[in-house]
Amino acid sequence: MLTKFETKSNRVKGLSFHSKRPWILASLHSGVIQLWDYRMGTLIDRFDEHDGPVRGVHFHKSQPLFVSGGDDYKIKVWNYKMHRCLFTLLGHLDYIRTVQFHHEYPWIVSASDDQTIRIWNWQSRTCISVLTGHNHYVMCASFHPKEDLVVSASLDQTVRVWDIGALRKKTVSPADDILRLSQMNTDLFGGVDAVVKYVLEGHDRGVNWAAFHPTLPLIVSGADDRQVKLWRMNETKAWEVDTLRGHMNNVSCVMFHAKQDIIVSNSEDKSIRVWDVTKRTGVQTFRREHDRFWILASHPEMNLLAAGHDSGMIVFKLERERPAFAVSGDSLFYAKDRFLRYYEFSSQKDTQVIPIRRPGSTSLNQSPRTLSYSPTENAVLICSDADGGSYELYFIPKDSIGRSDSVQDAKKGLGGSAIFIARNRFAVLDKSSNQVLVKNLKNEVVKKSILPIAADAIFYAGTGNLLCRAEDRVVIFDLQQRLVLGDLQTPFVKYVVWSNDMESVALLSKHAIIIANKKLVHQCTLHETIRVKSGAWDDNGVFIYTTLNHIKYCLPNGDSGIIRTLDVPIYITKVSGNTIFCLDRDGKNKAIVIDATEYIFKLSLLRKRYDHVMSMIRNSQLCGQAMIAYLQQKGFPEVALHFVKDERTRFNLALESGNIQIAVASAKEIDEKDHWYKLGVEALRQGNAGIVEYAYQRTKNFERLSFLYLVTGNMEKLSKMLKIAEVKNDVMGQFHNALYLGDVQERVKILENAGHLPLAYITASVHGLQDVAERLAAELGDNVPSLPEGKVPSLLMPPTPVMCSGDWPLLRVTKGIFEGGLDNVGAIDEDEEAADGDWGEELDMVDVDGLQNGDVAAILEDGEVAEENEEEGGWDLEDLELPPEADTPKATVNARSAIFVAPTPGMPVSQIWIQRSSLAAEHAAAGNFDTAMRLLNRQLGIKNFAPLKSMFLDLHSGSHTYLRAFSSAPVISLAVERGWNESASPNVRGPPALVFNFTQLDEKLKAGYKATTAGKFTEALRLFTTILHTIPLIVVESRREVDEVKALLDIVKEYVLGLQMELKRRELKDNPLRQQELAAYFTNCGLQPPHKRLALLNAMTVCYKAKNLATAAHFARELINTNPTIENQAKTARQVLQAAERNMTDATQLNFDFRNPYVTCGATYVPIYRGQKHVSCPYCTSRFVPSQEGQLCTVCELAVVGADASGLLCSPTQIR
Repeated sequence: MLTKFETKSNRVKGLSFHSKRPWILASLHSGVIQLWDYRMGTLIDRFDEHDGPVRGVHFHKSQPLFVSGGDDYKIKVWNYKMHRCLFTLLGHLDYIRTVQFHHEYPWIVSASDDQTIRIWNWQSRTCISVLTGHNHYVMCASFHPKEDLVVSASLDQTVRVWDIGALRKKTVSPADDILRLSQMNTDLFGGVDAVVKYVLEGHDRGVNWAAFHPTLPLIVSGADDRQVKLWRMNETKAWEVDTLRGHMNNVSCVMFHAKQDIIVSNSEDKSIRVWDVTKRTGVQTFRREHDRFWILASHPEMNLLAAGHDSGMIVFKLERERPAFAVSGDSLFYAKDRFLRYYEFSSQKDTQVIPIRRPGSTSLNQSPRTLSYSPTENAVLICSDADGGSYELYFIPKDSIGRSDSVQDAKKGLGGSAIFIARNRFAVLDKSSNQVLVKNLKNEVVKKSILPIAADAIFYAGTGNLLCRAEDRVVIFDLQQRLVLGDLQTPFVKYVVWSNDMESVALLSKHAIIIANKKLVHQCTLHETIRVKSGAWDDNGVFIYTTLNHIKYCLPNGDSGIIRTLDVPIYITKVSGNTIFCLDRDGKNKAIVIDATEYIFKLSLLRKRYDHVMSMIRNSQLCGQAMIAYLQQKGFPEVALHFVKDERTRFNLALESGNIQIAVASAKEIDEKDHWYKLGVEALRQGNAGIVEYAYQRTKNFERLSFLYLVTGNMEKLSKMLKIAEVKNDVMGQFHNALYLGDVQERVKILENAGHLPLAYITASVHGLQDVAERLAAELGDNVPSLPEGKVPSLLMPPTPVMCSGDWPLLRVTKGIFEGGLDNVGAIDEDEEAADGDWGEELDMVDVDGLQNGDVAAILEDGEVAEENEEEGGWDLEDLELPPEADTPKATVNARSAIFVAPTPGMPVSQIWIQRSSLAAEHAAAGNFDTAMRLLNRQLGIKNFAPLKSMFLDLHSGSHTYLRAFSSAPVISLAVERGWNESASPNVRGPPALVFNFTQLDEKLKAGYKATTAGKFTEALRLFTTILHTIPLIVVESRREVDEVKALLDIVKEYVLGLQMELKRRELKDNPLRQQELAAYFTNCGLQPPHKRLALLNAMTVCYKAKNLATAAHFARELINTNPTIENQAKTARQVLQAAERNMTDATQLNFDFRNPYVTCGATYVPIYRGQKHVSCPYCTSRFVPSQEGQLCTVCELAVVGADASGLLCSPTQIR
């Protein structure tokens, strides 16, 4: 029995499969009807309107309807799309046992404890017939799948078959008036719509179930006499054929299997039994420990059964439906209906080869399970589960393909699995002794080999090698050298698929695909929610696989996607080009043509086959948001550009790929301020001054423009900016521009006009403009400001820019394949370019004074940009990815040795620092951030480095100082060392000077205490969190200080957790219960005594107000035990104690037990009591509930909870 899905619920009394969708309805003894998706294992809906148990339920074949009948005497018809009951049919006078839709007419048949069967028309919503005749409860009633018959079973010990032919005629031919009169009579006085055809008597007790065979004139019934009876009928009579005995208690349900000659029955003896109809014997029994079975249902189309029991239901299959097959080159061998068949992929020809033995025993699952083929010897090994696992060896005669009818006398043997491992050798797994027997084609053992793991199956892994599977891992084992070649932890592997070149292998488990190389080195894992069924490798190294309802692909890097959906599951045998060859569950070969464009495109990108990518962009219909997102995520924004029409997306992609040309075109189209600003930033990064200027002009960003002109040394434009500021009456702008220009007279004039006479006077006199100074002094009279004594003024002049020539010099690069190859896509029109080509003109300032502000604005809108770089022809300036210095070829020294020999470069100090050190802070100071991060990850499990970014930068800049030689030369950086002194040897390097030290943290800790006392919790939390974030980057000298750092970490961690809880508590206004719990947990944090008292006082107050007197009293006692220095606190505590002693009760139950030692979970804020399972943060040691494993620690916000780490390393003394 292969269980596909199980539910846990109340007792299940009714079941029904949907004919098309993977759904099943279960009606429960509690009155609820559940709708499950058994493929995904999810509850889709629940319908809860019946009062009392619902015993019958049934899906309509084609409409979105189902019907249910319950102990409330009601039949309800529901529409599952509208999630509601459409109407209720009333008429029965007692419990309703079963309900069923007719497969063709709008009828429902129902059986009830009122001893009648009713047939209803669900369209007219009326009862059209009442079948009376049983004289006890009617336990079930159902329509015949083809004929006009109804079968019913009753506790009166009979099974009745009713003929409803008259009812059908009446429905089909509308009668005339006279007939209608006579019909009224018959309706009044008992009609003849349905007559009893046969009464089957033979059971000694009440009959619980009866059912028709789908095609043959057979009936099966099950009763309280523990027997299952088989009946046959013809036109005139019905008789008992046989009795199947074996159940130990009442048989509750019984049915014929639609696809095989078997009967399935279940019973209150907690078993399901399978019987062979032809041999009339029991085939198999499935038992449950504690649950009686009540109902069975079979899927109308598929090979699925379901059974309902006391605590839920199971959906199961009796046999596997996957045909056994083996692929060899162009041929496929597979087993179907007791024959071995052969299929040729190239010609798609299918032939029968030889008959294979039918299993002798009658139990199920005896069909071939796996097949292995040796092409040179033309031999086939077929394994099945018969006799606990056995194999048969057949030889295919060369000439007689499809001729032979006599079964060969195959060589047989017992073994878990058997496969060919060489031309004429095969391996058989002996599970009992965990060894592999290697046999020759005469079935003689040649060699025995003990396996390295307890394997339960073996698979082929190349000549002489085996892939052995255990519950949680697979290994590749070389039988010659008896060596393990590879080992990999995996979920339980069901199938193994090797690529054509045997370089890669796909391991298929129920819900995952693991791809590894031939040495079992893991490459990627894919998880599926729906069961994985089969797979094959295509010629490009892409793995194509199927789930129950999709064909999907998996690229070598683990990216996957859907190729197409499936109606029925298939088993892929081979992928050739864009054709998938497969077998379906009936063993028929199919060839499905697929569209491989998407995965071939992604594969070409992955393999950097850009010529393919180009031709696919040109010739195929690839597009869509998913594709653009994929390209962006994989770092190909320039490729994504070619798919995008939307200007905003184009703009962002162009910036991301550094394509200024397209970015400008898009920015013009969009014409929004922030887009121009972003463009300016990117152009500045690339040193494209012309575009920066244009972008700033478009947004009238005068401050930035002035600064740009200062940096590029464009004095002409700067003086124009000064005039514009004057016209716009922007005094501050005027002053800045005058300062940038170094124009002192202008500055004095501006200050004077603005009324700042003292400042104007000082500026004039310092710069030696005596006549202006005297004039201003006369105006100021007595208020002349005095100049400071003994100060020598220095002249402020604008610095000389490094480059005056506009754009930065750029190396010429050839266009990337994606730009060059797609010139026609997304390029700017030539005419448009010509029109905008003369941006280099100045801002023609006409007689400035005569201008209105509006005119200046107009001029500025036409504000154009510096000349283009002539050779570049546009601004498509890609960043060059140059090889590192070391790889550039050096000129030979000898050639010029006479003139100059450059000294060999020494080792940079930063490299010396990191060679000697395992301290993350020193690596960060040296600028080696990635090794610093790796060290922190290894030592403290830190994963989130965002909070440490600024500290890394501070450490780096703080351990270097910079010397400036002269303006056009680069700055020289010098390392600052820790503990340097005069006597140190000049060539020995000390460790780097670090900007963070322990005393700073001590001061921060005191500030944190202070803020806590003052109740500034947010500020205190910020300070404590900063300490937590700084500790990993602290270096101390002595062992004693190491202990102090660790003690500090403990203190701070407690405060952070406590303050987080307290702040959370203050947010919760409407949850007094949680407020009290959080206040209580706060008291358990390791706080300093004054804060501990405040926390206790706080918790006591909160609990007291909420009438939790017993808990408040506990906090009051604790508070008194701390000997509070403030009398007021002690007084309040004593008052609370007195009030509580009168009434030692709690109004609400808190999740808090003060008698039991506990710590608080840092994420969920619930107590973890001593002895309970927990995980902790490897850095700050905060504890968490096990479900938080793998999450980021919420206390330190740095490390991953439950990660492995070696511990805090903060001193060189810990290493020696």
